[in-house]
Amino acid sequence: MSKAEWRTRITAERRLLVSDERVREAASLAASAALLPGDVVCAYVPFGAEPGSPRLLDQLLEQGKRVLLPIVPDEPGPLDWAAYEGPSTLGPGRLRGLLEPTGRRLGADTLGTADLVLIPALAVDDEGVRLGRGAGYYDRSLGFAAPGAALIAVVRDTELVRALPAEPHDVRMTGVLTPDQGQAPRPVG
Repeated sequence: MSKAEWRTRITAERRLLVSDERVREAASLAASAALLPGDVVCAYVPFGAEPGSPRLLDQLLEQGKRVLLPIVPDEPGPLDWAAYEGPSTLGPGRLRGLLEPTGRRLGADTLGTADLVLIPALAVDDEGVRLGRGAGYYDRSLGFAAPGAALIAVVRDTELVRALPAEPHDVRMTGVLTPDQGQAPRPVG
């Protein structure tokens, strides 16, 4: 299947997921916060039918971690970042339905301060190939990550697949976090 076919398939499957299952998955992912390494974590606010909830972000804060969230730029390019300091520090983003931090923008290179980067994905394969939504923001941003940073894709268990089409610009993930296959990130690649 092509990337476009994979995106169509997974997006359709996500729309069919019932609310109770989404809530269960979000709770499982939030519980994984205690097992996530690092003092500085770049994460994201789940958007649409992405797995998870802001509760994971709150759990990370409660553990004393510095949490950075992306800000989608006006023009195609790498993501900007700002600190997350709780739900009251989120506001509407440039993309409809997306919540972003409202604090001071820290720049694209702030990603390099993170020990762990949690990355939204539609799917990830056994070799660490990540399928995103197709806008390329993360592919343009992950070059700023520190060389030893853990790059962890967050997907549903059914979205961890054998093989995805890959392109030269695709940045490989070092692990995957799913609701049911253990709460600690699983290495890939």
